[in-house]
Amino acid sequence: MLKAKDLMTKDVITVSEDMSIVELAKVLYENKISGVPVVDKDKKLVGVVTEKDLINIIFSGNVTNTKVGDIMSRNIIKFAPDTDIDKIALAISEKNVRRVIIVDEKDKVVGIVSRRDIIKMLLEE
Repeated sequence: MLKAKDLMTKDVITVSEDMSIVELAKVLYENKISGVPVVDKDKKLVGVVTEKDLINIIFSGNVTNTKVGDIMSRNIIKFAPDTDIDKIALAISEKNVRRVIIVDEKDKVVGIVSRRDIIKMLLEE
């Protein structure tokens, strides 16, 4: 059985809680990604922020003073690198999320598994 570590994207882009919304928009746009883990100064996972979060705040009209930490989700779906891919795929489907974060024993981000990674796996079999 494939594990998260076999499929995950290892070169993970992260942002900080104090990043501005404009900077976040630039990170998402330039890297062609729809969401990103949020880490603290020790690189520990503290949240996830997505395009949906960004769009919601843009239309509320308070972009200037808002930081990533204000809009990120703290309800994080995360797994260890040795987690079976079928368990991850089930969580992605049941929770209706686009990605899950893979963390080590110290809660530091080591990878991401997305819907696209799982589809790619099916095509490579």
